[in-house]
Amino acid sequence: MKVSNYFKDKTLMITGGTGSFGSTILKHFLDSELAEIRIFSRDEKKQDDMRHNLQTKHPDLAGKVKFYIGDVRNKASVRDAVQGVDYIFHAAALKQVPSCEFFPMEAVRTNVDGTDNVLHMAVEAGVKKIVCLSTDKAAYPINAMGISKAMMEKVIGANARVAAGTTTICCTRYGNVMCSRGSVIPLFIEQIKAGNPITITDPEMPRFLMNLDEAVALVMFAFEYGEPGDLFVQKSDASTIGVLAKAVQQLFGDTGTKIIGTRHGEKLYETLMTNEECIRSIDMEQYYRVLPDGRDLNYDKFFVKGNVQTMANEAYTSHNTRRLSVEETIQKILTTDYVKEALNL
Repeated sequence: MKVSNYFKDKTLMITGGTGSFGSTILKHFLDSELAEIRIFSRDEKKQDDMRHNLQTKHPDLAGKVKFYIGDVRNKASVRDAVQGVDYIFHAAALKQVPSCEFFPMEAVRTNVDGTDNVLHMAVEAGVKKIVCLSTDKAAYPINAMGISKAMMEKVIGANARVAAGTTTICCTRYGNVMCSRGSVIPLFIEQIKAGNPITITDPEMPRFLMNLDEAVALVMFAFEYGEPGDLFVQKSDASTIGVLAKAVQQLFGDTGTKIIGTRHGEKLYETLMTNEECIRSIDMEQYYRVLPDGRDLNYDKFFVKGNVQTMANEAYTSHNTRRLSVEETIQKILTTDYVKEALNL
């Protein structure tokens, strides 16, 4: 993937930088012309592992990566880390649906308050552009994680309006990232290797599928084209959980399946764009760009006579997007490093 010339001699900070997304984007940016890459997270063990891995595999480039222990919930630690930063990719979040169901205020503190802290401290420090990472679960949310991410998107929109002209703040929203931390494919593989049946929530649940490189490409596209308050969505294929399970079993072996039922807070299918957002969207070939609502609170200025369309006929969901067959799903999951390494390819 081509890294933008915007990054020459600049400093990039990645919040939640030791996670799956941070590790992947570091792979793309390590040999770029960035002067410095800052990894901001609260997990000292993961930072230490990442540091030693860089020193072992990339000794000539490891020096440009700087590690900052901190928490997005702590405004002071964020303020210290953003000094001198040009760009931020904000990936820090609580992402697992069941844990957020049991601890919803923890999701609020990280996903909502934490995002507000990052944006305020970044604007205060003169950061030029921030791309935030959201999830399909923020569209028509039914669980605590999705609700917290939906509020996060509202915080992004509000800050984007205030900061426009000084700091550009935009957002990406994507579906399930295959083989990211806590995702189902690594679980299936572990269960098969242990000789156990794989556990399936609902075989008819369709889920968007994208790999980590596609997630990075989406963020890069948002960085290149994003204006204040924009939301970017990748056009994504989907697979049912049942088809995904068959695809993994064809690669690693069939140990049987066990239906365990849906987990706390799970949807039947996922939405990447709501009906209302589809009306404001622009088709940009591989991506959709959802424009912000540019009105202010003086609604009388925007009154229009006649019929006004406020929503599209259909949302963009994992139910109505292109559905992959078992063979197509196999080819899709083979694009992930995790699966290739597990197969010794």
